[in-house]
Amino acid sequence: MNGAALPRFHLSAFLQRFCITKLNWCLWLQPLMIIFLGNLAVQVRVEAFDSRTNVIFFLADDLGWTGLRSYGSDFYETPHLDQLANSGMRFTNAYAACTVCSPTRASIMTGMYPARLRLTDFIAGQNRPFAKLRIPDWTKGLDQSTVTVAEKLQAYGYRTALVGKWHLNPPDGGPGSSTPHDHGFDFVVEKPKGTKGYHLSADKAKQAGHRTYLTDYLTDGAIEFIEREASNPFFLYFSYHVPHTPIQGRKDLVEYFEKKRDPDALHHNANYAAMVASMDHSVGRVLERVDQLGLTENTLVVFTSDNGGLTQRYGKHDGFTDNHPLRRGKGSAYEGGVRVPAIIKWPGETDPGSMCDEPICSIDYFPTLIEIALGSSTKVVPTFTDGMSLVPILRDPKHALERDLFWHYPHYHAGGDGPYSAIRSGRWRLVEFHESGKVELYDLASDIGEQKNLFPVARGQADGLLKKLRHWLEAVGAQFAVDNPAYQPDRSLEVQRR
Repeated sequence: MNGAALPRFHLSAFLQRFCITKLNWCLWLQPLMIIFLGNLAVQVRVEAFDSRTNVIFFLADDLGWTGLRSYGSDFYETPHLDQLANSGMRFTNAYAACTVCSPTRASIMTGMYPARLRLTDFIAGQNRPFAKLRIPDWTKGLDQSTVTVAEKLQAYGYRTALVGKWHLNPPDGGPGSSTPHDHGFDFVVEKPKGTKGYHLSADKAKQAGHRTYLTDYLTDGAIEFIEREASNPFFLYFSYHVPHTPIQGRKDLVEYFEKKRDPDALHHNANYAAMVASMDHSVGRVLERVDQLGLTENTLVVFTSDNGGLTQRYGKHDGFTDNHPLRRGKGSAYEGGVRVPAIIKWPGETDPGSMCDEPICSIDYFPTLIEIALGSSTKVVPTFTDGMSLVPILRDPKHALERDLFWHYPHYHAGGDGPYSAIRSGRWRLVEFHESGKVELYDLASDIGEQKNLFPVARGQADGLLKKLRHWLEAVGAQFAVDNPAYQPDRSLEVQRR
């Protein structure tokens, strides 16, 4: 069966009719009948349960590589996510496909590189009208012709939900609708109108049972979906807003972290810690309900982030978080902008507490989820992706994918370095900056912080990587920033929102 609704058997009505004619002995028979028919109903429901693997995908917003206790934080508390890591596989070289959010979200949905989609900046993006380079006319929204993982699973009988942040719709009601419903989601719970930062309006909080903090409200929606679809195969994409700016934690959690704050620790912002904790509590609530419903052993769980933690804007450290030992953070060309935590638990397949050092990327989730959810069914129509299925790695963390990873960001960002392209090939990472033409080469095996540029002394290695990078850029049809006739050096840092 495919999780179809069961016909209701009205036990009380049956007993009432039966007892009208058999009143004398019905009193002692009724308890036995209730037990028998109750067990029968349970058996029918078990048989009706669809055994295909459920998928829960948790996506943090701006959570850096060291943003969990199990990834090295000396201040944040993430017991539920740490437990998920202990029961699944933790990836040490996981990457977002872009240094900002919308492109990475598009890569998760489609399995394609942002450069191929031409969705290369956060929506609606920003422009520096007087910068040296003029950004390209990029795509501000997920094209309706693109097949998402939700649409794919929905077509094969999965119930699908988006809870939280979508961030793939054209800005300001522009042309080309790209809502979650347009891309395969049956059930959608987004940030309520009137929410200020992370605090719900008084009216909405009252409707939500006096939930006042956005993360808690969204968690209720996620649990409601799981309860509703417990007998069906489901895909839950829980896309958090935290810990993105504004840095605004739940009051009780902020007070808790203020009391234990150490200004000398790497992480010491109590508001930011509170936001991370609210996300961890949310993950705990969702997975606890999954367990209560008996679905744990049949549910794949993924957790990752859309880009690195925001550490600076316009060259000034903002004090929110730190991605050390990685260099810089969100919006930058360096590892701190794209390397992220990632945990996958596939019951019966991933070894509890295992660790994988193989580089993976957000483009890989589409083919992975499809393979696990739909298996090797001959009915499944193949869909093109840039990513590779992680199924072999989940079964053997030493498995090598034998491929390179690429990034292309033809934009400016307050936390960044201007337009750039990059490649990771094995231990090497090369970055080419488009404004200056400067090339930097780093050996991540010995220099994870990207402090020693080896380009001047390893030209042969660099030239080979540059050739690969430029071939890839051509193959995906990458757009480039071009010379800006309005360039004014003294005004180049002025930012204008589109």
